Amino acid sequence: MDADYPTKGVNIPRRSTQRLEISPSYLNLIESGRRNVTVPLLFALSQQLDVALEDLAAGDEGRLAADLTEIFADDLFEHHDLTTSDVRDLVGATPATGRAIVTLYDAFRSARRDLATVVEADSADGETGRALPAALEPAEQVSDFIQTERNHFAELEAAAERVAQDFEPDQADPTLGITAFLANAFGVRVEIVQPDADRAMARNFDPNAMVLEVSERLPPASRRFQIAHQIGQMAGRSDIDGILARADLSGEAAVSLARVALANYFAAALLMPYQPFLAATRSLRYDIDLLAGRFGCSFEQVCHRLTTLRREGAGGIPFHMLRTDIAGNISKRLSLSGIHIPRHGAACPRWNVYSAFLRPGAINIQLSRMPDGRTYFCIARAIEKAVGGYHAQHTYHSIGLGCEIAYARDMVYADAFELDGTGPTVPVGTSCRICERMDCQQRAFPPVAHRLDFDENKRGLSAFAAAD
Repeated sequence: MDADYPTKGVNIPRRSTQRLEISPSYLNLIESGRRNVTVPLLFALSQQLDVALEDLAAGDEGRLAADLTEIFADDLFEHHDLTTSDVRDLVGATPATGRAIVTLYDAFRSARRDLATVVEADSADGETGRALPAALEPAEQVSDFIQTERNHFAELEAAAERVAQDFEPDQADPTLGITAFLANAFGVRVEIVQPDADRAMARNFDPNAMVLEVSERLPPASRRFQIAHQIGQMAGRSDIDGILARADLSGEAAVSLARVALANYFAAALLMPYQPFLAATRSLRYDIDLLAGRFGCSFEQVCHRLTTLRREGAGGIPFHMLRTDIAGNISKRLSLSGIHIPRHGAACPRWNVYSAFLRPGAINIQLSRMPDGRTYFCIARAIEKAVGGYHAQHTYHSIGLGCEIAYARDMVYADAFELDGTGPTVPVGTSCRICERMDCQQRAFPPVAHRLDFDENKRGLSAFAAAD
């Protein structure tokens, strides 16, 4: 069955109805919000109106509805019997109210977490712990802002292109070009240093001595990125200030974190210039390892850069990306594909971003079918990082990247897959609390939409699903 997509007030010309093979009465139902758009019609609309698919499908309102659904799955609202229809009505009528609820709930979670920290500290050593003030976490503020901007900043792209014209990359050692530019343009000397055993650092800039120290323990791609980041802090400062002026960020920590994120964006744009990188993605068919080799960047850096290719008239595939650790904590989430990545807590354990930890270094591929019927083509790889030598601390992350199945044929990873809807897919949810699938052996919590009835004489596929 074709999934349905709510539209965002798209005005469909009356002369297009015949070519779209829909009746004027059905068009009236779509425009009045009483009918959604099926996948075939969505593709036809995209071609007729010359509009990107992701611009036709629900974007900000869809993410807001998903965030609210996740929020109302909290036990706090257990007795209020809120439905997905209630959420859609709220978002459709007063989206500002919905965003205010998200902000309020984020502050509530922060306060609840701080209280738990105090209690834990008291019980551990008998001393009273000190909780931070309840507020939306700086990282969540920055993540929301970047998502609102669709992770594309034209000002930083233009600034990076201007800088790139002032130096020629050294093919033998790509680090030399940006190192020389930093010295010539800003008088900053780069030193590759060996940090002391008790001094953990990747990059340290001394504005008085105008010296940038970069740890020799970093791999070459990370060293270059740290140098490019410093160029972004200096060459892109005015552009970053302009972007921050329109960002609704509260607190110095959020502003500082956003400044770092924007300088990182600049660094990626400098090391992987927009037009050459976009051309390479198409010629190499989004082969991430080949792209990493061509531009001297890491797997994660390339994945992140792929999510930024949203220039009007010259865009790449609209990807989603997330990064999770082995405990399930999501530390990076970007969604331009339309998939919902949980705002709070871990995602569905069926998602290949988690199973990738079982095959470190390998590309894990999955056709993920979501509860709304949409299917996404997802790849994931578990990566290991160790800043230093034999005794260095190792960290493990899994990087997930994906898109709607309609775009998958452009990727080399899809060559062995049937993408016509007949191939095998993996049923994936957003998170247990808001997933209505009861036939899941990996369910960790009961779904909020189902009444929980236990029968001591029967057991279903999980402790939260009754046997048939």
